[in-house]
Amino acid sequence: MLIKSHKELEVYKHSFNAALEVYKLTLLFPNDEKYSLTDQIRRSSRSVCANIAEAFRKRRYDKHFVSKLTDAESEAAETQVWLEFASAQKYIDENVFEGLLDKYEHIIAMIVKMQNQSTKWSVKQKEESNHLINTSSHQHIKK
Repeated sequence: MLIKSHKELEVYKHSFNAALEVYKLTLLFPNDEKYSLTDQIRRSSRSVCANIAEAFRKRRYDKHFVSKLTDAESEAAETQVWLEFASAQKYIDENVFEGLLDKYEHIIAMIVKMQNQSTKWSVKQKEESNHLINTSSHQHIKK
């Protein structure tokens, strides 16, 4: 099946939902964390899915694609660190912390798999294949 939008990617769906979950948790953080931990964890969690969306649109250029995926991976790891701080400060329950940590580990694993298989995601490769198919079809017609 051909994926036409970043919204169809499982990794995007997981990271978007995780960011929503993080946001809901931060509503319970103390006000004195508003401009530090709360802002940081919201930003990094949202950046994961945003960078995945950007990467999807840069599939034509393998290095740009991998670079954006690397950014998404880094933001996911950063989110894990902020979750550790929230857990250490007892702002979130241990079970919630462990669950989110696991979700972000899974997200990171999916991102790394995409990085390692970047050529499979390449639009350029698909365009060249289609061009070769179309060219050979036209050559058949001319004969």
